[in-house]
Amino acid sequence: MIEVFHAPRTRGFRLIWLCEELGIDYKVTPVDMDPVFRASSEWRALSPTGKVPVMRDDDIVIYESCAMVQYALAKYGNGRLEPKPGTSDHALYLQWCWFSESTFARPIGEITNHRRSFGDEAQDSIIEEMAGRADVCAAAVDGALEGRDVLIGNQFTAADIMMGYSVMVYTFVRSELTPNLARYWESLQARPSFQATQRAERG
Repeated sequence: MIEVFHAPRTRGFRLIWLCEELGIDYKVTPVDMDPVFRASSEWRALSPTGKVPVMRDDDIVIYESCAMVQYALAKYGNGRLEPKPGTSDHALYLQWCWFSESTFARPIGEITNHRRSFGDEAQDSIIEEMAGRADVCAAAVDGALEGRDVLIGNQFTAADIMMGYSVMVYTFVRSELTPNLARYWESLQARPSFQATQRAERG
């Protein structure tokens, strides 16, 4: 059984959602987000950087959320939720999976880090510059969704799980979404697996 060490709104949401989509047995172990705990030797033994989430499956421990999703797909997916490797759809699938984290989620994460580090001294100009970079990413996703409900072909894939999390955290920055992105976000939230993930992370 996959164990997901998770805190609400963190990237473990992706792995839980994937488990719900695939019917993989899992359990959520809540993580205390207090900086003292995350700096403790107990937590650093699982997550050397102190970040959340961590995945444990038998004797395997992984602390990078993108790797967790890829691992779970390879072990439990049986070809589901991803296009056939080597196809043009798979190339786009890889692009959107990595774009969602390395390009789209990055400036949003930096806003959180800036506010956490500087508190009342956080600079609005810096936050807005990073939000602007996220807006450019959101516009790219919006354009890719023109005339479609999912990112790849006409089937929901793990790329939509990856992107769905990034869109979710983007809504913490911008409450109003562009039309295609808003429609996409509404459709993702309507999925039973998404709703089950929300319940799971609340305990």
